[in-house]
Amino acid sequence: MLQNCRPRSNCRYTTIMLNPCYLCRMAKFFLRKKIGDRVVNGHPWIFANELGDSEGECAPGDIVEVYSYNGSFVGKGYVNPESQIRIRLLTRHKNEKIDEGYFYNRIKEAWDYRRRIGYTENCRLIFGEADKLPALIIDKFNDYFVIQTLALGMDIWKGAIVEALERIFTPKGIYERNDVPVRELEGMVQQKGFLSVPFDTNIIINENGLKFHVDIENGQKTGYFLDQQDNRRAIEHIVKGADVLEAFCYTGTFSLHAAHYGAKNVLGLDISEHAVATARRNASLNGYDEVCKFEAVNAFDVLKQSAKDGKKYDVVMLDPPAFTKSRENIQKAVTGYKEINLRAMKLTKPGGFLVTASCTNLVPPQMFLDTIAAAAKDAHRSLRQVCWQTQSADHPIVWHIPTTQYLKFLIVQVM
Repeated sequence: MLQNCRPRSNCRYTTIMLNPCYLCRMAKFFLRKKIGDRVVNGHPWIFANELGDSEGECAPGDIVEVYSYNGSFVGKGYVNPESQIRIRLLTRHKNEKIDEGYFYNRIKEAWDYRRRIGYTENCRLIFGEADKLPALIIDKFNDYFVIQTLALGMDIWKGAIVEALERIFTPKGIYERNDVPVRELEGMVQQKGFLSVPFDTNIIINENGLKFHVDIENGQKTGYFLDQQDNRRAIEHIVKGADVLEAFCYTGTFSLHAAHYGAKNVLGLDISEHAVATARRNASLNGYDEVCKFEAVNAFDVLKQSAKDGKKYDVVMLDPPAFTKSRENIQKAVTGYKEINLRAMKLTKPGGFLVTASCTNLVPPQMFLDTIAAAAKDAHRSLRQVCWQTQSADHPIVWHIPTTQYLKFLIVQVM
């Protein structure tokens, strides 16, 4: 019967219930004997070099069972021989079925958790591995949802995911932002578009008493960075009456929060003309046109030149994009973080504040702190820590899955 599972053709979510593979006995994979305890301790990723023997046949995206070398059950997940991550586990319970009900229950549980901790209007509803749905991202912008299915085994269940969202939320719209290169590593194409009745993808959301334009279709990632929403509140007391500089401001969210919390003047810098245009619209939307000014420039160059010109600010804020997505370039990323923070410290008045962040997953927290310390040493400044945080709690951190903790957010007084 296993022979009938192949070929799987180009099955996608629209035909998944008709696929004979799901009527067959699952293929089994066995972990090698001499591997670490990472998978057994809770990490859902299994790499090709961690697998030994296998039994039965399967096609890319199929659900398979994983066992330890001695035959004890480890979990069920989806497989893809084209991916470096060969199997991503969905459940540790042998009798749990992976079907439409599974995805409904996981999304419902994730929503119950967000509501319980206070994230009801805008939130990351599904944060991949942290919500037992590896390679799935769902952002909730009030009544609109943006989905990313970043692995083949998750993409196959897109129909079940959309159906679950419709049942739980009755949304005004659902949009797919799968225009990301990582999909190509899974043998998939990049794509984006409506998964519901078409709607105006330029929406307005509320955050911390402010309003922001969100471009779901063309904005970065899913259109807005929800992971900093708690951190944006953390600047409230340090910006009152201050002259503020924000580098890498994107659509001006930190800048607008600074104005909202009483900053005297705010200058935001970003290399993207489109982002700066949106930042200006956000300033107008909230009535801060006179307080917030934005320039489409290379922030690296402006930081360097401003330091040479002797400019000083009460608060300097840095929220750059990820400097690397590969381990080979970690040192270049660290060098980049050190350089921009050194320049920012030179621009900060004695007793002023530096707000700095890193979303580079491959730079762990201690490495980031060490980099800031090295920058302070070279700038001949001393630091006093005010705040040290990570991403907002709707992006939950799960112990034993280090990739779920990626954002570093630091406020220091520069003396």
